Amino acid sequence: MKSNAQQHKADSKFKALFRRGTELLHQGKVQEAATLLEEAHSLKPEHFDASLNLSGAYILTKKFKQAVSLLETLREQAPDNAMVWTNLGAAYLGNPVLARDEDQLRAIAAFEQALLLNPIAPNVAYNIGLIYRDRRENEMAVAWFQRALQANPNDHDARNFTAKLRETDGRT
Repeated sequence: MKSNAQQHKADSKFKALFRRGTELLHQGKVQEAATLLEEAHSLKPEHFDASLNLSGAYILTKKFKQAVSLLETLREQAPDNAMVWTNLGAAYLGNPVLARDEDQLRAIAAFEQALLLNPIAPNVAYNIGLIYRDRRENEMAVAWFQRALQANPNDHDARNFTAKLRETDGRT
């Protein structure tokens, strides 16, 4: 059993690792962030935000299976958290070029759950549009890109994909 001093030191170390790892993640220094967040997670595996941030770092470093493992646990703890579902969608999808049909469908389901919880969750409708575009289901892709534009009228990528897909299908 740890003494109060030892516990305080461990808590301080966790907080420093978590704070710095989160800062690095926001700065785009993903590999460095992942290392610190892994250490923070090892000290407090039950800490929700540390697990969520680590899952994001795993997704960005293409460690999708590790992200799924963390996120499926978080989904059980917080089924109403849209960010958990958003990250889970990205983790299920993995590398879009290599994604199998079942991976795409699991990702779509997770992304749709995120949108049920937060109808304007950033980039989620756009990501669903990309999956449908990759599946060559252009009507569905256009519908999702249009929904992305409703959430963010300045989403130039969604606007461009909508135009290209409509042009491909012969309708403008």
